Amino acid sequence: MEIRTEIEPHIEVHKFQTGAVVGATALALVLQASLPVRFHWAAWIELPLLITLYFGLSRRNPSSGLLLGMVIGILQDSLSRSHIGLYGIAKTFVGFMASSIGSRLNVEHPISRFVLAVGFFHFHQGVIALTKRLLLAQHEPFLTTPLLIASLVNAALAMGLFPLLDLLRKPS
Repeated sequence: MEIRTEIEPHIEVHKFQTGAVVGATALALVLQASLPVRFHWAAWIELPLLITLYFGLSRRNPSSGLLLGMVIGILQDSLSRSHIGLYGIAKTFVGFMASSIGSRLNVEHPISRFVLAVGFFHFHQGVIALTKRLLLAQHEPFLTTPLLIASLVNAALAMGLFPLLDLLRKPS
């Protein structure tokens, strides 16, 4: 029997200024609801997903990530034309998984943030497609060229958005 004597490196859990999560979430939801009306290309951008992903990876608490994803998803459902609960289910999974991964990996490096943003975009879309197939009996493709492009656009946006959200952290 082998006994591990290695000490795992401490991964910092970040705290945020009062109202930072609420303000960032509200701004993302308002932009998500209003931008695609004026600019058709904005339909590819998934700001609530990026907010869920960022705070899930940063706070590193699966319970809070799950709850944040659920609240953001339900609020997004209420502002969109989709079925109520569709984004709620997907973002709940994303929030939980992002918090779980964030507690095990160092996610501060830009390359890891880019890869995680692409991966979680596809995970989010996969949950939506699976939910539509199972609960609504609607055929939804799991992967298309526009989804691949949208994942890269969202990951590129995350590269600019995440450093801005880093400014909202409380000093340690």
